[in-house]
Amino acid sequence: MFGFGQLIDILKKNPKTIVLTEGNDPRILEASSRLLASNFLHPILIGDPDEIYDVAEESGFNIRGSEIINPAAFEDMDKMVEEFCRLRKHKGVTPEQAKEYLLQNNYFGTMLVKMGYADALLGGATYSTADTVRPALQLIKTKPGNTLVSSCFILVRPLATGGNEVLAMGDCGIIIRPNEDELVEIAEEIIRCAKIFGVDPKVAFLSYSTDGSGHGEDVDKMRNAARKTKERNPDIPIAGEMQFDAAVSPSVSKKKCPDSEVAGHANTFIFPDINAGNIGYKIAQRMGNFEAYGPILLGLNSPINDLSRGCTATEVYSMAIITAALS
Repeated sequence: MFGFGQLIDILKKNPKTIVLTEGNDPRILEASSRLLASNFLHPILIGDPDEIYDVAEESGFNIRGSEIINPAAFEDMDKMVEEFCRLRKHKGVTPEQAKEYLLQNNYFGTMLVKMGYADALLGGATYSTADTVRPALQLIKTKPGNTLVSSCFILVRPLATGGNEVLAMGDCGIIIRPNEDELVEIAEEIIRCAKIFGVDPKVAFLSYSTDGSGHGEDVDKMRNAARKTKERNPDIPIAGEMQFDAAVSPSVSKKKCPDSEVAGHANTFIFPDINAGNIGYKIAQRMGNFEAYGPILLGLNSPINDLSRGCTATEVYSMAIITAALS
């Protein structure tokens, strides 16, 4: 079962560096002070060093030994501008325009990852999701075979018998209304992500219908997406379309879909759209007492992740470990 210990063990065997784009935010600094006390993940803070040290001192966080990079004073800026222009050549970006972009922390931090100065990036404590995802799409780009960036939430709560219950849910944060082929890609990425967190995926494509009990385009979309995903991944238990109660309740599943290998035991949930996904994971978080980790961005060539603007320092620390462990 999932525990941060196993992710830390991964990083101890192969320590990483992670860019934190909002270096002067007290939550980032508190998380950085914890990371600096470890030997498995080294933070790179982006911003003006004097300002960052002033905020750290005022907040009482020890960031001695941290690496701080000010885009305005970066010694390899000319090299970075040249690479940025190459990557955005099809848009006709000039060196002057490139430098203007690269003086923004989110673009600068993304280029540090692209050029190999760092392994991963975590942003969004003050930026919007779009401000984190846009540079990643433009510069890091999607993995070969992928057409989109989606997201997954990992939900964890302790079991009375010991260990943790771990669920994977998506897409809850990026793709507003995926079509059935996009759902296949989303599902395959979530399956990969779930396995990293110790989940043996049993995948339910969720709907207001179970096995034909309802009708409509949305039902057809989930049924077709489930079928296509199963055809491409015959060794993974995958079912749908399915209502949530049939997916998680053994007693309900016996009535609604008694022959399903997933029903009643699902732990990986594919939602029909962002409305359902976002509402669903937040219900689990707030009323089901799950800790929610994410959104974990899926489909990129390098690990780039987004924080909630309401995040805590503990969430920054956790997401930094998750992001780096995926690299």
